[in-house]
Amino acid sequence: MGRVGGTPVRQRVRPLTRRPHRGGELCPGGRDRRGPPRGLRVRVPRHGSRPSTPRHSLTEERPQRTIATRLLQLGQMFSLPQKEPKAPTTCLGPASTQDLDSNHGDGLERECSRRPAQRRPEVYGVGDPLAMFSSDSSHLSSRGKIIKSFWDSAEEGYRTCRKDEYDEDKNPSGIINLGTGENKLCFDLLSKRLSQSDMLHVEPSLLQYPDWRGHLFLREEVARFLSFYCKSPAPLKPENVVVLNGCASLFSALATVLCEVEEAFLIPAPYYGAITQHVYLYGNVRLVYVYLDSEVTGLDTRPFQLTVEKLEMAMQGANSEGVKVRGLILINPQNPLGDIYSPGELLDYLEFAKRHELHVMVDEIYMLSVFEESARYHSVLSLERLPDPQRTHVMWATSKDFGMSGLRFGTLYSENQDVATAVASLCRYHSLSGLVQYQMAQLLRDHGQKGELMGYLSSGLSFPQTDWINQVYLPENHARLKAAHAYVSGELKALGIPFLSRGAGLFIWVDLRKYLPEATFEEEMLLWHCFLDNKVMLSSGKTFGCKEPGWFRLVFSDKAPRLSVGMQRVRQVLEGKSQVAEDPPSCQIQEPRASTGELVVVS
Repeated sequence: MGRVGGTPVRQRVRPLTRRPHRGGELCPGGRDRRGPPRGLRVRVPRHGSRPSTPRHSLTEERPQRTIATRLLQLGQMFSLPQKEPKAPTTCLGPASTQDLDSNHGDGLERECSRRPAQRRPEVYGVGDPLAMFSSDSSHLSSRGKIIKSFWDSAEEGYRTCRKDEYDEDKNPSGIINLGTGENKLCFDLLSKRLSQSDMLHVEPSLLQYPDWRGHLFLREEVARFLSFYCKSPAPLKPENVVVLNGCASLFSALATVLCEVEEAFLIPAPYYGAITQHVYLYGNVRLVYVYLDSEVTGLDTRPFQLTVEKLEMAMQGANSEGVKVRGLILINPQNPLGDIYSPGELLDYLEFAKRHELHVMVDEIYMLSVFEESARYHSVLSLERLPDPQRTHVMWATSKDFGMSGLRFGTLYSENQDVATAVASLCRYHSLSGLVQYQMAQLLRDHGQKGELMGYLSSGLSFPQTDWINQVYLPENHARLKAAHAYVSGELKALGIPFLSRGAGLFIWVDLRKYLPEATFEEEMLLWHCFLDNKVMLSSGKTFGCKEPGWFRLVFSDKAPRLSVGMQRVRQVLEGKSQVAEDPPSCQIQEPRASTGELVVVS
C-alpha cells in the first residue's frame, strides 16, 4: 500500500515466477528481490510508509522440500511481509534462565526492546485464500479445487505424522507430534467415566431425528454447565443453546449466516490458523488480521498484546480497501499465546465492536484448561452486562478441556434467536448422534440428578458441587498439565530458549528466532522441516499468521515418555544448529505482580 497525496493506494504486485534463485525461492517478476508473494497485500499504518530494507540472500544451496513448500504456500493465506524484517523488536536473551514467577517458572523469560529507527510495523492484513490456490483437476468445480488445495497444503504435515506415528513398542523411530493441540494426559480418567453403566442407554428417541438445535435434555445440561463454570450472573437459558459437532463447524456456520460473500472478520494474529478455512470453505468469508508483535513498549504492556487501538487501525485499513468487516473473533484463553483477557479488556473489545456494529464470536474452548492458580480466567458470560448481547456469541467444546477431540461436541450460546435458529438449520449437516448427545448430557451432569439441578437453575441458587468433574477430573487434569508444562519449560530453559506461556492452554509459544540464518519465513519452514526430519513435529508461527519469523508452538499435553523423547529430538536439532542471531543488549527481566499475575517490567 503506497500513498498518493496523502491517500492510501494499492501497489501493483507483479505475478510470481519461479526461477533457480538460491534454493528455488519465489521472486516477483523474476527479479532478484524479495517481495510479497502472489495474493498477499502487506499493510502499513495509515500514517506511515513501508521502507524497503534490502538484505542478503541465502548463502547456501538448499534442497527443495515438498512439505516445507506446501507450508510456505499455506502461509500465503496470511497477509504477511515477505521482505526481510528488521532485527526482532523484542530481544529475548538466549542465556536467560531466571523465572518470571518463582512459583511456577513460566512466562516470557527475558525481554528487551530494540526500538526501530523510523519504521512502523505492519498492523493489519487482508487474507485472500483464492490467490494462492491452483488445481488442474477437471473433475472439480472452482470451489472444489479450492477445498482440495486447502487439504493438500494445510494437512500434509499432519498426514505425514499419521503415516509414521510414534509408538514406544511398535514404532519407536516414528514421528512424535508436539504440534497438534490435543490433551492426551487423561485417557485413563475419561475411559473409566465413559465406560460406566449410566453412559450405556438406548431408547427410540435417541435413534430418530432430533431437534436440530440438539435434544432438549442436552441443551438443559449445557446451560447448567456453562452457568456454573462461566460464572454467569444469571442462569443461562437452554433456548439460547445450539449443539453441533465441534467448534470448527460453529465457525463455519456463523460465518455463513452472519456474512455476505467476501465480507470479513477481524482476528488478532497470531491465531489458530485453521479458522481461515473454517470461515472460507462454506461461507467464502475472509479474515482481516490484527497483527500483534513481541515488542514491549512500556511497564503496562506485554508481548503480543491486543489493544483497541490496534483493532481500530485494522478496521480503518480494511474500510479503506472496501472490505466490509462484519465481526470480531476472540479466542480466550488465546491460541497460540495462552493469553487470558481480563474483564476490563473484554469490555473494551466488546465496546469497540458495538461502536462499529460488529458481531463478536468468543471461542472459550480452553476455559477449563487454566492450570496455574495465579492465572485468573473470566468468561465473557461472567460479565455483569454485555454491551451488545444480540451480537455476542460464545462457543465451547469438549475437545481441549476434556481431551475428546475425536468425539466432536461443540456448543453455541447466543441470545440472538435469529442467529441461533439459522445455525441450528445448518446443524442437520453438523449434528451429533442421539447416543452421543445422551453421553454428553451424562458427562456434563455427572452424578447429579436432573430434576434437582434444574430446580437450582430455575431458582437461581448456587449449584451443588458435582462429584467427578470438580473432585476428580479437573484437579487431576490441571495437576498433569502443570507437571508436563514444568518439564517442557525446564527443558527450554536448559537450552537457553525464550518462551511465552501464561499458565493456560496446552502449549508454549517458543521463540527460535536466533536459530534462523536470516529472518525469513523460508528459513522458518526449513527449521520446521529439520524438526520433522528428526521425527518431531512442531507448529510453525507462519501457520498462525505470526508476522515475525521464528516463533513456534510446542504442545506439552502428552504423556511423560513421549514428551521426553520429543524434547530429546528438539534438543538434537537445536544443538546441531549454530545460533546466528547477535547477542542481545542488556535486557529487562519481567516478573508478575503477586496479586494479579500480570506481567510488569523491572530493571
